[in-house]
Amino acid sequence: MNSAAVATNQITLRVLGTSVTLLERLRLRAEQDLGIKIVYLLRSVEDAQRIAVMEPESYDLYDQWFHNIDFVWPARAIQPLEISRLKYWDEINALPKQGTLIPGGKLGDGSVPVNRLYVQHDGSLGGQPTELISMLPLTHNADSFAYHADRLPAALSREEESWGWLLHPAFSGQAALQDDAAMGALDAVLAVQGAGLGEFSNVGNLTLEEIDSLTGVLAGLQRQGHFAAFWSTQDEACALIENQQVGVQSLWAPTYFRHHFRQSGYKLATPKEGYRAWYGGMSLSRCATGKIKDAAYAYLNWWQSGWPGAIMARQGYYISNPQRTREHLSEAEWDFWYGGKPASDVLPDASGQPLIAKGEVRDGGSYEQRMSHIGVWNSVMDEHNYLVRRWQDFLRA
Repeated sequence: MNSAAVATNQITLRVLGTSVTLLERLRLRAEQDLGIKIVYLLRSVEDAQRIAVMEPESYDLYDQWFHNIDFVWPARAIQPLEISRLKYWDEINALPKQGTLIPGGKLGDGSVPVNRLYVQHDGSLGGQPTELISMLPLTHNADSFAYHADRLPAALSREEESWGWLLHPAFSGQAALQDDAAMGALDAVLAVQGAGLGEFSNVGNLTLEEIDSLTGVLAGLQRQGHFAAFWSTQDEACALIENQQVGVQSLWAPTYFRHHFRQSGYKLATPKEGYRAWYGGMSLSRCATGKIKDAAYAYLNWWQSGWPGAIMARQGYYISNPQRTREHLSEAEWDFWYGGKPASDVLPDASGQPLIAKGEVRDGGSYEQRMSHIGVWNSVMDEHNYLVRRWQDFLRA
């Protein structure tokens, strides 16, 4: 054990988050590498968000998504992170720092990470670089929907993939959406607009009238029996596909890979309207001080040291400083997960079990292609509370 580990061996670091990134494999390795005790406070998205806002004394780091900053920062539940203490900050690519991977690229609608990254001198958040940030950018991805290729109507097979397919009459009784109001509504907005059933000025931030329009269209389809189900967890989403209950459904990319859905005839779409993207990271509780704060920074830096990013890559997630992670992936893994090339060999998952068949290609192409094709970022709309109420009305229709 190194001297730094000896100095902190009585420290317990509490990390609040969800199953997306709070993996036991990561916790054990971090404890070993850092010489501290780490406790993962694993909660649902809603519970983690509530605890983060209301109980900052109960955790030290909050592992969540950038759009959740819109809840925790105004509540003063988290404190700024000092860039000078972030070892790999300069390695982080342009996506979270500037908004796009390519200069002049389209930002996408919704809660764009860069717009809430830097702590401005007046205490607000914005895209103007300063020496402080609200959250360390880490894991991110672009999600869409999966469809059963053999059930696709001939007319659609000749068209470019579209979110509108979720609402196509050919899939009546066979469509599924995620039931979370925040993310599910974004998928639904893209679908309604893609199907030509409505127009929205900003997909990531609807007005009251637009929320009524959206949920009205969806409620009408619900009453007609268009939706087979609504899922709230990855396990529920998996069951719908494994039981062949759905022909098309919104889906998180890692779920698609983990359960070998390509072999079941399903394809992960690259929608012409763009992906629904998300960016995760970690924020520091306002109550973290002294040695706990030091341990938190050590853990943040560990997350960007390469190995954790490789574990996330083998589930289909990206990391903010991918070049350091490249050293911990085989050439075949890098070429598939980041390069968009066919797998030159059978590739393993995070636990070493076979995951990707030789010759398989990641839908949507390379990292640069996928993360430059964003329709909307996960968001907290200005009228979030109203959206939640109207979304529940739709689900009950």
